[in-house]
Amino acid sequence: MTGTGVVVDAQFCFDHETNLTVHKTSVFFPGDGFVVYNPDRQLILRSDSYSPHRPSDELVLMDASGKCLLTLLRKKPSLHQRWEGFMGERQEDQDPVFSMFKSSIIGRSQLVVEVGGDGGEQYCIEGSYSHRCCTIYNNIMTSSRECVAEIKRKVDPTTHVLLGKDVFLLCLQRGLDAAFAMGLVLVLDQIYGDDDDDNDGVELEEVAPNVENSSS
Repeated sequence: MTGTGVVVDAQFCFDHETNLTVHKTSVFFPGDGFVVYNPDRQLILRSDSYSPHRPSDELVLMDASGKCLLTLLRKKPSLHQRWEGFMGERQEDQDPVFSMFKSSIIGRSQLVVEVGGDGGEQYCIEGSYSHRCCTIYNNIMTSSRECVAEIKRKVDPTTHVLLGKDVFLLCLQRGLDAAFAMGLVLVLDQIYGDDDDDNDGVELEEVAPNVENSSS
């Protein structure tokens, strides 16, 4: 299986399946940012939400040096909790590279991701982010949809102990843009956080409308 390719930056598209370790940080208050490490324990991505210069409904994903890769903005008003992703520092009249929203405003729902506007790639996210158990699928409008990424709890390799939910894995299929995938994680965290109420999670069994359920 492969991801869709470059959405944000080609340097974050790996040529093999890759498990990234994501840490939810607590610099000034619990859960105020994220840092992402590759399998060699090198910092590759980070985000923080404690900057006094940014509104609460705007997030920024940066590389290890602090360069802004992606700006995420909550669209208001939006019953579907729509977020939009913009390349780099968002400019006036700039078009988003992707949007992400709940498929339904009532009951259990999945999250839908549209890349490139109408006619572009579509993804859906199923599972429970609050339990760090999510799957991201592409080709959702066909019967051949594929898993391109997963969010999983992490087990300490030396003690075999399940780590807390502030440390988890972002498991990427070959070719999926890690910066794009991490942007989706940031939005998931804003929508669901660590809420343990299953009714607020993304329903595992539900699939996109008119899409055949696939085990791939």
